Amino acid sequence: MSESFDAVDVIVAKRDRHELSDDQIRWVIDAYTRGVVADEQMSSLAMAVLLNGMTRREIATWTAAMIASGERMDFSSLSVPTADKHSTGGVGDKITLPLAPLVAVFGVAVPQLSGRGLGHTGGTLDKLESIAGWDCNLSNEAMLRQLDEVGAVICAAGSGLAPADKKLYALRDVTGTVEAIPLIASSIMSKKIAEGTGALVLDVKVGTGAFMKTREQATELARTMVDLGTDAGVRTVALLTEMSIPLGLTAGNAMEVRESVEVLAGGGPSDVVELTVRLAEEMLEAAGRGGQDVRAALNDGRAMDAWRAMISAQSGDPDAVLPTARHTETVVATQDGILTTLDAYAVGIAAWRLGAGRARKEDPVQAGAGVEMHAKPGDRVTKGQTLMTLHTDTPERFARALDALDGGWSITAQGPTQAAPLVIDRIA
Repeated sequence: MSESFDAVDVIVAKRDRHELSDDQIRWVIDAYTRGVVADEQMSSLAMAVLLNGMTRREIATWTAAMIASGERMDFSSLSVPTADKHSTGGVGDKITLPLAPLVAVFGVAVPQLSGRGLGHTGGTLDKLESIAGWDCNLSNEAMLRQLDEVGAVICAAGSGLAPADKKLYALRDVTGTVEAIPLIASSIMSKKIAEGTGALVLDVKVGTGAFMKTREQATELARTMVDLGTDAGVRTVALLTEMSIPLGLTAGNAMEVRESVEVLAGGGPSDVVELTVRLAEEMLEAAGRGGQDVRAALNDGRAMDAWRAMISAQSGDPDAVLPTARHTETVVATQDGILTTLDAYAVGIAAWRLGAGRARKEDPVQAGAGVEMHAKPGDRVTKGQTLMTLHTDTPERFARALDALDGGWSITAQGPTQAAPLVIDRIA
């Protein structure tokens, strides 16, 4: 078959800062998915996009072309509205776990297609797989049935959704083009729009432990994604949230499940509860079910009931004892004072090095590995007090994890006792 365009012409156009036409974009995504455009050519185009950017029209067409490369899910047969949440990834970010069942309590179905962790950010599926028997692989029919009966599902995205994104994502990872905002936005939104949810709340992290280190970058990404969602007919809102400090008191798979269950039981760390409640309120509002007393459902057991039903429906045992690591090591305070910094990136790297994360997609993870925090910035500590406990099955990992934490926390005689606000901005 003769091709409508030539890959080199498309690359040169973007290299020379020209806008690509809709037809050029549609062709290049389709041709790349078919194998006609080679990886080295797509790498070149991705770098040109990173350096020269894209207009709102180009990004919208690029996203639509990635959606068109695969199947679209359809939840219109459900008797209730649907809402989903996507986080751009952080350290200790276990919010999806309590959030999905909490929103389901109020008659909004949550189809949460989640991923695995790579590098210093944890993956939702890795966390849930520390529950005995839990299965992340569901057919579309099983997913629909669970949404109908339970109201919430957290599972792996099928290979049929935006296959062009899967191919391009792997390429960006090895060519230094991960940070291109048009490519991040279209990657996230192509999957979320193809997933067929009616409303979407984006949790865009900003800070040292986030993908976006500055508020300006995070705002640009959030604005781009909200525009893409809105243009595609999905009610979309984004919150910019703080990620210079880890969320909660744990970073690691089974430990984060344990902390999530505490939140569902009406307890848990205040920052995890606050963000879970705020995102739930946004999801319910976007799905037309606003004005609910969300905290009440955490305190009276309704959210816990939905969690147990959700885990059980995917062959998991909600009563199973969660795995713990065989070896621990502590980090202690070197002086009296106030813990003024606890760097999310340092904690994330330490958890990763302990075995909680992976360097490559095929690496295994340890369910019990990670970092448990006993103090957060603003807390008064005394010399010798345990600040963190490191957990792993492989004690030879402790040295490199401790290296990651070196310089990642500080204690001063007088520090700020006021924590930075968790929600920085809202973009709709």
